[in-house]
Amino acid sequence: MLVLLPPSETKRDGGTDASALDLASLRFSELTRHRKTTVAALGRLSKNVAASTVALGLGPTQRFEIDRNRELTRSPVMPVMDRFTGVLYEALDAPALDGGARDWLARNVVVHSALFGLVGAGDQIPAYRLSHDSRLATAGNEPIALKKHWRDAIAAVLAAEPGLILDLRSEGYVALGPAPEREHSVYLRVVTAGPDGTRRALNHFNKKGKGEFVRALAEAAIDHDSVDALLDWAAQRDIRLERAADVNRRGILELVV
Repeated sequence: MLVLLPPSETKRDGGTDASALDLASLRFSELTRHRKTTVAALGRLSKNVAASTVALGLGPTQRFEIDRNRELTRSPVMPVMDRFTGVLYEALDAPALDGGARDWLARNVVVHSALFGLVGAGDQIPAYRLSHDSRLATAGNEPIALKKHWRDAIAAVLAAEPGLILDLRSEGYVALGPAPEREHSVYLRVVTAGPDGTRRALNHFNKKGKGEFVRALAEAAIDHDSVDALLDWAAQRDIRLERAADVNRRGILELVV
């Protein structure tokens, strides 16, 4: 089972003393070449404060993000599951989980980073700032389109995954590498149901719902091998997880909160 999560723009500082980024240690080694390109490009960008501010869409109080990028290859690292903050990751609250649940996250959860591509929840990374819509350039100042840079490579990695894929990413990251279209590859939407049964997608509570759902999966520590098995488990836990009723939305599960 592979659970795909979006990253968060906000991240914790710090990490293990005397540690540093090691691209070769990250999961999905077939993405190493692409990672080297984006890491080098972000390093070059970080030398220019004005250019970084524009390319990363930063405000006047976010200069520290440029400093983080400048120290990218030298700053300490920590597990992906602990590095990201924000609504989804606060609801997941990985630092508070026990060892078994954290092992499940490390084994089954993958975060889609604009900088590193797909990284395992247990992979060790530094703090950084780069979003799916950020702008990078080569050493020759040729633009690097992140969608073109990552899309085929990440799609190939996901297509090679044999089991159930549960995609919780935002649309911006799905565009950087779509999951395969097959029976046991599904996208998760978080919705609310009105009195008349009408469903609508959520924003803030979308992220919170996803975080709480992944936490429940981790605490149960079950590697579901099919959509039906996942739906059965959710029903037993009184989690309202259903296939989308609209026949045009095949391959979509709806988490009703």
